[in-house]
Amino acid sequence: RETLGEDAETKTTEEEEKEQRGSHKQIEESRQRLAKLLFEGTQLVTNVQVAADCREAQRRAEEAELRLQRVERLENEAKTDACKFEEIASKWTLAKEKTIPQELWELLNQQQRQCTLLLEEKNKLIGELRQELQSKDEQYVYALKKQSDDIHLLSERMEEQIRNMLKNYRHELLQIEKAFELERQELLDDNKKKWEEAIQAHNAQELEDLAARMKKVEEFEKQLNQLHVQGVEEYNTMKSQLESNVQTLEEQLQKVKATYQLNQEKLEYNLQVLKKQDEENTIIKSQQKRKLNRLHDVLNNLRRKLAKQEKQLREENQNLAADYERIVGQCKELQKMMRHFAASDTEKFTEVWLMNEEEAKGLIRRAFEADRIIHTQQLGLPWEEPCYWFLNNTGPLKDYKTKSSASKLAAELLTDMASAEGGSENPEKAEDQVAPLQNISRKTVKRILELVSDESGFLIESKLLRLLQPLGKHERTLVKLDSIFAALEIDSEDDLYELVDFFLKYRAQDVTVTQVGRMGTCPSCCLPFPSQAAQESPASQDAEDPAADTAEDGSGSQRCELTSPRGSLHSLPPTYVRADDILRILKAFVRDFDKLRGKDDSAKDSLRGRDSSKDAEYWNALAHAIPESKLKLWDALLLALERY
Repeated sequence: RETLGEDAETKTTEEEEKEQRGSHKQIEESRQRLAKLLFEGTQLVTNVQVAADCREAQRRAEEAELRLQRVERLENEAKTDACKFEEIASKWTLAKEKTIPQELWELLNQQQRQCTLLLEEKNKLIGELRQELQSKDEQYVYALKKQSDDIHLLSERMEEQIRNMLKNYRHELLQIEKAFELERQELLDDNKKKWEEAIQAHNAQELEDLAARMKKVEEFEKQLNQLHVQGVEEYNTMKSQLESNVQTLEEQLQKVKATYQLNQEKLEYNLQVLKKQDEENTIIKSQQKRKLNRLHDVLNNLRRKLAKQEKQLREENQNLAADYERIVGQCKELQKMMRHFAASDTEKFTEVWLMNEEEAKGLIRRAFEADRIIHTQQLGLPWEEPCYWFLNNTGPLKDYKTKSSASKLAAELLTDMASAEGGSENPEKAEDQVAPLQNISRKTVKRILELVSDESGFLIESKLLRLLQPLGKHERTLVKLDSIFAALEIDSEDDLYELVDFFLKYRAQDVTVTQVGRMGTCPSCCLPFPSQAAQESPASQDAEDPAADTAEDGSGSQRCELTSPRGSLHSLPPTYVRADDILRILKAFVRDFDKLRGKDDSAKDSLRGRDSSKDAEYWNALAHAIPESKLKLWDALLLALERY
């Protein structure tokens, strides 16, 4: 091929095309004919099933229509029979009023005829139903016979289809074999020519190789003699080494046999010891069974005491619930009074502030007027009125405690957590280095914000989502949270805290419900802590068996878990909020958050308190509105005027 070049390659491709053109064409034609035959045979076989399904569908439709007619007829019959029976029953009251025997006899005969007619109608209906049942049996037998005929027909068609398929498969197989035989004969002729040419070239090559091989054989004989001498020497050295190794292994075998004998004696001794221990264990087991029976008696006594104590504590819980409702009402009244007094105090504070501020500004204006006269009349200098920031203020300073925005706070929190986790090896130390957010772990807040960012993508525009794809995970989370906070109207740090606290309370509420469901009690009848039960229990319980104390401790711990489900809201793990609950919690939060925003904002601001850190600076600035240099100028002018 290398000598011929491209011509040989083109010839080989043409030969391959010729080979494929004959056999593959025959195979494709056979496959198409067999596929068509198989499709037609399958259609012929399935026609039986299609006809049977059609008959069954028609039968079911007729059966449903007959069933509806039968039910309607039975309902009509029942209504008419009920009317007739009521009519018969109503005439029995007239029989009691009859006093003449002939009239009573006629009435009884009439009642008997009506009862006979009613029974005849019932018997007629029963006969018709039996006749329908018999016809249904005959139809069922006919259907079975028809089904067996269809099965026989189906089997006959299937057998005929199998015979036709086998016949056609054999025919097509013979055609394919003939095509392959023709191609095989052509290939044999071509390969025979190539083989003869290759044999002649091979014979020439063999003669050349034979001469080279004779030379190599002589060289290999010399090397073989050298290797033989070297192998004998290595064999002698290896033999002496292996004999020494055999001696050492025999010595080790003797040692192993000695240790085996010693271990066997030790195991026999241990077996005897274990048998004695087994006997002792049986004795101890019988003793434990007797002790277990005693403990069962103690447990029954404790259960009775527990039921009595639960009843007592349930009554106490009801009393405490009533007290709680009363205290909650008092607390609401107190908060209402606080808001009222806070509003009145704010109003009085504003009035006093405005009065003092007006007086101070009046004095400042008088001082400015005097300074203007001194400059223009006495000194002959131009005068410009000073512009201070405190002169434009009216009323108390509107500077409450500054709150950072929710987006800024979330960005700071996520950045601090990422830097703390990346900079420290221990994640627990890293979490301790970051200050908590209003008694909530920042790890918990970070986990909740990430879940909200991942599950609330529908609140973000699609264009913004496409722009966020090339960004990193941290930057993408910050931009998502900014859009989500804007959609939910979460602006300040307080709003963000309310969102996180709502998540934790919502999950804690679900945990409480599940725990109470498992204990078999409702949250309204929770028991007090075990310390209260111990104070109210009679003194006779102190003399009980220690097992009773342990049982009471266990039940007390369960009560503690039931009565204080919300005691550790902020200690829940950050992964406790499931991703499936995010949308449900956000929906509830938005609903409650709108209610909270609908309250009186003025009362909230008044109760929140002012930032009075700048008040002293403000009044000090009013008191020193005239600078020290100008006062010195006035003193110097006064001295000069007195001298004049």
